[in-house]
Amino acid sequence: MKYMKTILGAMLCLALSGTALAADALPAQTLDSALRAKLPPDIQQSGRIISVNNGSFPPYEIATSTHSLEGASADLADALAQLLGVKVEHASVSGLSGVLSGINSGRYQMALGPIGDFPDREQKNDFIDFVQEFVVFAVPKGNPLGIQSLDDTCGKRIAVMAAGSAEQVIRKQSAACVSAGKPAVTVASFTDQPTSVLAVRSGRVDAFFSSQAPLTYFVAQTNGQLELTGLGKANGFGDLFQGSVVPKDSPLGAVVLEAYQKLFDNGTYAAIMKKWHLEGNMIKAPGRNLASAGGAKA
Repeated sequence: MKYMKTILGAMLCLALSGTALAADALPAQTLDSALRAKLPPDIQQSGRIISVNNGSFPPYEIATSTHSLEGASADLADALAQLLGVKVEHASVSGLSGVLSGINSGRYQMALGPIGDFPDREQKNDFIDFVQEFVVFAVPKGNPLGIQSLDDTCGKRIAVMAAGSAEQVIRKQSAACVSAGKPAVTVASFTDQPTSVLAVRSGRVDAFFSSQAPLTYFVAQTNGQLELTGLGKANGFGDLFQGSVVPKDSPLGAVVLEAYQKLFDNGTYAAIMKKWHLEGNMIKAPGRNLASAGGAKA
C-alpha cells in the first residue's frame, strides 16, 4: 500500500505540474456548429458525453477522482468538448472489462481511451484510432532473469492487465512453452497498472508485460528500481493501434472521427502528444477500426 500511494502520488504531481506548465501551449477550439448538429439527438439535448475510463493508463489517463481526469486523453477530451459544444464528463470503473461492458450496456457513450483495437473487439464496438502502441516488459533493475522477449518467459511469473490483449498473448506463449517441453508461464492478472507495477517492485512477479507508453511513465517513478526490456520487438503483436471506443455502428463514431481529423489538421493533436512526450506514438491520421481495415503508421 505504501508503494501504491507513492506511485499514485508521483503520477498526480507530474500530471498537475505538466498541465500547469503546458496548458497555454494547447490551442483553443472554435465551436463547429455543423459538426455538433451531427451528434446523436440525446447528446445534443443533454449537452454532454459521458466517457468511461479505468483510471490507470498514464500518461493518457490519470484519474484524480472518480469523475476527474488528467493526462493526454483529458486534454483531447477538452478539445473535443470545445469543438462540439458539449461537456465531456469522465467516469472511472475497475478494469478494461468494466469499460467495455459499460459502453455496450449504454451506460456510457464512449471511452476516450486509448484502448487497443483488435478485430474481435470490433465485433461489438467501433474504434476511432488515434495512436499506435508497442508492448514491452518492466523488470527489476539489471534484468536479473534475462527477460528480453516472449521466449524468455517460460517458467516465469508475468503480470498482465486482466482481459487485455497482452494477457491473451502471454497465455498463448505459455501454451507454446508447454508444447516445447518447458515450464508454463505463471500469469498474474491485475485490474490496473499501479498494482501490476507494485507486484514487480515487491517481487510477487518477475515482469509486467504491457503497453510501452504507460510503462515508460511508471518506470520513471520507481527511482531506478525497474527498467524496460523487449524494446523494438514485435512481442506477439503486429501493428497495434489504439483509440476511442463507441458502441458498434453508433452515429457518434463518425462525429468523433471527423472531430479528431480536425484536431489533427489544426495541430492540436500534435501539441497534446508532444506535451505528454508521446511523439513516438503519433499516427498520420485518425481512422476507424484500423486493426481490421489497416492504416497509416506515424
